[in-house]
Parts: sequence; structure tokens; C-alpha cells
Amino acid sequence: MVSKKEIVEICRRVYKNKFVAAYDGNISAATESGTFFITRSAVNKGDVTEDDVLEINSDGKVISGSGKPSTENKLHLFIYNNRLDVKAVVHCHPLYATAFAAAGMAIDKPILPEVILTLGKIPLCKYATPSTDALHLSLEPYIKKSSVFLLGNHGAVAAGKNLKDAYFKMEKLEHTAKILFLANQLGGAKEISNEKLKELLSIAESTYGIKMNEE
Repeated sequence: MVSKKEIVEICRRVYKNKFVAAYDGNISAATESGTFFITRSAVNKGDVTEDDVLEINSDGKVISGSGKPSTENKLHLFIYNNRLDVKAVVHCHPLYATAFAAAGMAIDKPILPEVILTLGKIPLCKYATPSTDALHLSLEPYIKKSSVFLLGNHGAVAAGKNLKDAYFKMEKLEHTAKILFLANQLGGAKEISNEKLKELLSIAESTYGIKMNEE
């Protein structure tokens, strides 16, 4: 059972690792009763307490807690409604990943084996004004096949089976973006060949039970 304490812990992690600044970001998790815990609006993630975590229903209405839920709650609810396997969502503005989003660059090339297996292709969603319906609809073309998304000129979103899973996907995304940024300074990252990619996916399936769509 997810708790508000767990959300507070993830908030502290994203702030400590500088994935957010000031009041940026929002974090949520699905409860066993079909509702959702989500951070309230206008609170620094390094200062979040359990009192800053609200409970909302599937329409975004506050059920318990004091304050206004994150203005991007519709983004979170859209992911939950379209991915029944997702139980937590972390939205941040990590420096390197957001730089890719601002530059209009997806992270969808086969470069790092562990990223291919754990994150897959990371699409760049079309820019949309924050807090509007257009923001969550920008994920629509990718929502079924991806769990990590770059938001054009905005930031990033990671969806996971639990809070730690969503957080670690965000952490891996930022680490990957930094590696690729540095590789580009050294002349450009080199893609894994199709032959080696097929070999990697074959080993992943036979050894780890990871089956992926190669498209």
C-alpha cells in the first residue's frame, strides 16, 4: 500500500539530485482504493511534508488534504487512465534531459544497452502549454509503448509500477542525457548496429525474460 511518506521521500530525492528547482515538478501515486496521492501546487519539493500531499479522485477533485493539487494533475490522470500497469508518475525538469527537450531532440537511438532494455525509446512529445489539455494529449501517440517521455520545451515524465520504479526511470533518463550530451562534445555517440541490437534483445529475452518490440 502506497503512503504519503513514500511520496515525501521521492520529493526529497528529486530535489537533492537537482531534478527540480523552486516549485517545479509534481509526483503522484495510485492508491488501492482507486484514488491518487499527488503533491500540492506551489511547494518546493525539498520542503514537502505529508500535509503537502493531497488525495484526488479520477476527475482531479480533492478528496482529502488542504490546498490546490498540482495544476498538471490531468497529465498524471491521463497516464493512469491509459496505462493500467502504471501506479506512480514523476514529473521533473532535470537539467540535461530538459536540455534535450528544449533542443527538440528525442532520445530514441540505440546507444546504451542498459537504456535500451530498461527505458526503451524515449520520445519527444510536441510542445504544449502546461496545465492545458494539450499537454497530456501530447503523450497520446506514445503512451502505449513508452514509459518515459520528454516534453517539448518543458521537462520529462516517468511512469512506473511503483514510486521507486518511476523515480529510478527519471534518474536513469537524466544520467543517459548527460552521457549523450558529453558524447556529442566528443564527436557524437555511436549507434549499436542492427545486428548487435538483435543480439542484445535475444540475450535479454533468453537470460532476463525481457521481451521487447524491436520497432
